[in-house]
Amino acid sequence: MITGAHALIYVKEAEAVRAFFRDVLEFPFVDAHGGWLIFALPPAEVGVHPAEDAPSHHEIYLMCDDLEQTIADLSRKGAQFDGGIVDRGWGLVTRLQLPGGDHLGLYQPRHPTAHQLKA
Repeated sequence: MITGAHALIYVKEAEAVRAFFRDVLEFPFVDAHGGWLIFALPPAEVGVHPAEDAPSHHEIYLMCDDLEQTIADLSRKGAQFDGGIVDRGWGLVTRLQLPGGDHLGLYQPRHPTAHQLKA
């Protein structure tokens, strides 16, 4: 029986990004060994989209109920965002900058979500 999912984010400045997840996003974590932090994520969902004209790939988005308020809250903790808020129809989207220049998507969905359902 599947009991969970484990996502990996590969970045050049892993320690700085771990500190960001711990201190800015305030995700709970365990120390697997010697400072190797593994973070609990909010409830999650996965969508499967056709790759059509692009190579197969994976994306991670953090979700929120109020994008403008979440941006304001995280900005007060030092988070930075890239590209402003974009209305994609299915949701409002921005890019959360990670230490080292990488990004995570952050969005406020406008569609029914499954992340509160029990798998």
